[in-house]
Amino acid sequence: MSFLFRTFAPCMKQGRIETITTRIISTTFMVVALAVFKSFGLDAWQWQAYVHLVALGVIGFSICMVTDIVLKYVIKMPRSFKKGAEYIIRRNLWFQFINTPLVALGICLYRHFVLSDGVEGNQLSLVNFLETLVIIAFCSFAIGLYWRFKFRSKYLAIELEETRLLNEELKKMQQKASPSPSQRGDVEIHAEESEGQVHDTDNVLIHATCPADSSPLPQELTLTGTTNESVTLQMSHLLFIEAVGNYVKVSHLLDDQVHTDMIRATMKQMEETLQGYPMIVRCHRAFLVNLGQVEQIVSHSGSTQLLIKHCRESLPVSRSNMSQVRAAIKRA
Repeated sequence: MSFLFRTFAPCMKQGRIETITTRIISTTFMVVALAVFKSFGLDAWQWQAYVHLVALGVIGFSICMVTDIVLKYVIKMPRSFKKGAEYIIRRNLWFQFINTPLVALGICLYRHFVLSDGVEGNQLSLVNFLETLVIIAFCSFAIGLYWRFKFRSKYLAIELEETRLLNEELKKMQQKASPSPSQRGDVEIHAEESEGQVHDTDNVLIHATCPADSSPLPQELTLTGTTNESVTLQMSHLLFIEAVGNYVKVSHLLDDQVHTDMIRATMKQMEETLQGYPMIVRCHRAFLVNLGQVEQIVSHSGSTQLLIKHCRESLPVSRSNMSQVRAAIKRA
């Protein structure tokens, strides 16, 4: 236990210092903005205005720290740079969403109980709250832009590292699904010893990857729609399926060439038909992709794309489906 404490204590201390420093800078920016624009009638207080500005800064800093606690223990989103750029951006949005109205309310209460004695119109009211909310929202937006610019390189580094690790997992998954010739020979020998009469390579792969209590998945499948159109293909040859109006476009390999077929069907129908295949995953509301045919995962400025083998297509990955793609890669 003492070893673990000595190992993680410096990281925890550094994280707390970074959080406090960030909040102090952000609060100072807000105080300077209030001083420049002389909001809430602060210019009427003369030298005492500086005392009130310090008090407002303390209120803003305290509420920022309370918001961090709420995010960590209530929303379950602790501050971390190890969970990827997407997590950081989502957490910052949650922080601003919670913190901005709380800071506005705190300042409104200070205006009512302290500043209203010297300046009329500082009494607590809906109009004053909305006025304060607009001012704090503007400051919060400006501060957010500053921190986004300041940490952009760190975000990009995290994003690139996350993508690199995901590409490594993808390659391992593809190698596991399609072993080398020597590995296939070992699998075939093992399958013959245990099953007696298994000679087809595709069937061996199915038996090797499927649980013992489940039936093997067919490697040849016919996709049908609501009309007479249908496509029969090897599942390993499927590249992706795209929604095009009332149809879906099935892209697959045929005689080592990329071929496309149109079927009158919905993406939901296709997803239900292919749900038993762990390599087929929904990466976007308009795309189903075969992860076995993904050449590389590319991330750029917060957007993620999948580069498909054998063609120049790159499929978008929506934020809502990114966790599904990541889980499918690690699970397969």
